[in-house]
Amino acid sequence: MHVVIRTYYGKGTKNLQLVGEQHADELQAVMRTVAGLVSYTLARVGDGGFSVTVCHDKRGLKQSVKTARAFLTKYAPEASLAAMQINEGKVITHVK
Repeated sequence: MHVVIRTYYGKGTKNLQLVGEQHADELQAVMRTVAGLVSYTLARVGDGGFSVTVCHDKRGLKQSVKTARAFLTKYAPEASLAAMQINEGKVITHVK
């Protein structure tokens, strides 16, 4: 399995979190279409937030990026997410 953690901070982050809350059902439905998705989490931390996507392979991670971007384009086209840190790697262990 592979994981990508995107940490969002700065201008636009609060709007991103709000959009995620207001459209949680739609966000969950669209992320479930990602091939090989194991889990997806969007969380708020102070003035910022992060998302964690776990997929069976890197192809799924790439699809998750496109899927999330399309969701944001639809629901938050004005959101500025220039301040984002991305960490990607191979899962060592995963507990359900």
